[in-house]
Amino acid sequence: MDFGLSPEQRMIQESVRKFARERILPNAREWDLAQEFPRALLSDMGRLGYLGVPIPEEYGGAGLDYIAEAIVFEEIGYADSSVRTTLSVQMSLVELTLLKWGTEAQKQHFLPRLCSGEWIGSFGLTEPNAGSDAANVQTTARRDGDDWLLNGQKVWISNANLADMAIIFAQTELGSKSKGMVAFVLETMTPGYSTRKMTGKLGLRASDTGEIFMENVRVPDSARLGKVGEGFKIAMSALDNGRYGVASGCVGAAQHALDASVKYARERIAFGKPIAGFQMIQDMLAQMKVDVEAARLLVYQAGWTKNQGLVSTIPVSIAKYFAAEAGKRAADAAIQIHGGYGFSDEFVPERLWRDMRVASLYEGTSQIQKLIIGRDLTGIAAFE
Repeated sequence: MDFGLSPEQRMIQESVRKFARERILPNAREWDLAQEFPRALLSDMGRLGYLGVPIPEEYGGAGLDYIAEAIVFEEIGYADSSVRTTLSVQMSLVELTLLKWGTEAQKQHFLPRLCSGEWIGSFGLTEPNAGSDAANVQTTARRDGDDWLLNGQKVWISNANLADMAIIFAQTELGSKSKGMVAFVLETMTPGYSTRKMTGKLGLRASDTGEIFMENVRVPDSARLGKVGEGFKIAMSALDNGRYGVASGCVGAAQHALDASVKYARERIAFGKPIAGFQMIQDMLAQMKVDVEAARLLVYQAGWTKNQGLVSTIPVSIAKYFAAEAGKRAADAAIQIHGGYGFSDEFVPERLWRDMRVASLYEGTSQIQKLIIGRDLTGIAAFE
């Protein structure tokens, strides 16, 4: 068992870390306060090859493995979870879904544009009444000759207002649940397609979030992703990829919380000595360190499974569940260690705490991850 990174993985780690610490980290607080995503940053990341890490070179990607992908998400997540979220949607939910399920024409049309950062993608699954119950989507897809007409609403969609293209899930027959689901890939300039920005979020404020509205959006059958009835299967495979990105990003944020806490604990003087010398502080730091190391190993285990071409649903769910909860614990402990300063947005723990709170909600809540793991253990599904 080899726990070391390959020379190629080490190289991408050094490259992304340098970029993230120089280009993202110094601006993260400003972007958070402005609640705006720096669009030009994505183009720069595309030119450096960070947007298509696991995508084959023939489609404009870097052709690297899933450990390299995790490394990119961790380093970007260390600097800013808002940027990591945008990147994760682009690469995990959109690009990898197209790579697995798209026709050759769809891959040739969309992937080079996404990998280069010329285009931004979004993933339209969640609806007002379809979150954890993903099969309950109410957006409809009705055949009209050789085309389809899409009608419905999506909500809590990352990149919605920035996206040039979207993967949309719909029902061919309401009430049919997963059996009637179908997926489409379309350009957002299609008539009848519109978005609205969602504001007032607790965290990930620089990450664009919005609603999608579709009124008789006409798409050709060639825009269909997979077969009719495969939409739910496509969505679940996409979420496996998305959860991997979230887990990796949480490792980075937790590492940042630990680094910031160690630095502050060494510098902060109380009762005549650095607070790093107090047992209770060391207890919190030790717990953070264990959480970070365990989360990273679980992510790498999931990445190894993906690299082998094995079914990765359970390793990814375990990694996502643990890393999301570990990220929240680390951010909370960082505030405690920083005391009153941790409660101020002039110090990083406050933003880390807000950003980490959503980690146990999106891409499948922590409770959903437990049910997925429990179903695998018992063979009995707690939900359909």
